[in-house]
Amino acid sequence: MGIEQKVAIITGASQGIGAALVQGFRDRDYRVVATARSIKPSSDDGVLAVPGDIADWTTAERVVSQAVARFGRVDTLVNNAGVFVAKPFTQYTAEDYAAVMGINVAGFFRLTQLAIAEMEKQGSGHVVQITTTLADQANSNVPSVLASLSKGGLNAATKSLAIEYARRGIRVNAVAPGIIKTPMHAAETHAQLGAMHPLGHMGETSDIVEAVLYLEGASFITGEILHVDGGQSAGH
Repeated sequence: MGIEQKVAIITGASQGIGAALVQGFRDRDYRVVATARSIKPSSDDGVLAVPGDIADWTTAERVVSQAVARFGRVDTLVNNAGVFVAKPFTQYTAEDYAAVMGINVAGFFRLTQLAIAEMEKQGSGHVVQITTTLADQANSNVPSVLASLSKGGLNAATKSLAIEYARRGIRVNAVAPGIIKTPMHAAETHAQLGAMHPLGHMGETSDIVEAVLYLEGASFITGEILHVDGGQSAGH
């Protein structure tokens, strides 16, 4: 494989949306660096699995250094890793705060720094955050200040980075999902969770993959927060 073949880094890649993103980018003939705490080695020569906790900055450093050593470049970063803790505000603990901010913010921060530094070398690249529609449309039935604090911060950072790097050929966008069918939601909860969306059903992992791949190919879009949320951000 030639060095000109594009390379995507995907965090939280062991299951759910992350695993689907790995397959989506492979279907586009990207080579993929997939990272997660529990990720297993891949039999696909086009996928490099790098285990590690993204909240630990050394994980980000290993991910990017191994991406460059194995594939020679970094074209796309999808900051998909995230943790969601729904509690009344006054019941959050120091451990909750550390876990959410460590994965959702610290992991994003260091890996994005290192990935953009590689993208600058070639004068092109794309960074996508997976955030949440709750950052824009709070729901009284889902107390989630830590999600809004962390993922809302990523939405703001997306716009700031998009402007900072626009003239350097690097685009930065975000996808803000509603509730998506993943292993974190038991099947018996799907009807109730689906009813929380104006469209009346939950989203599929494929909806998020299609949104990310759309942004990947949309060369005139940067600084966009694309809501894939069944209409939640429009109102209730």
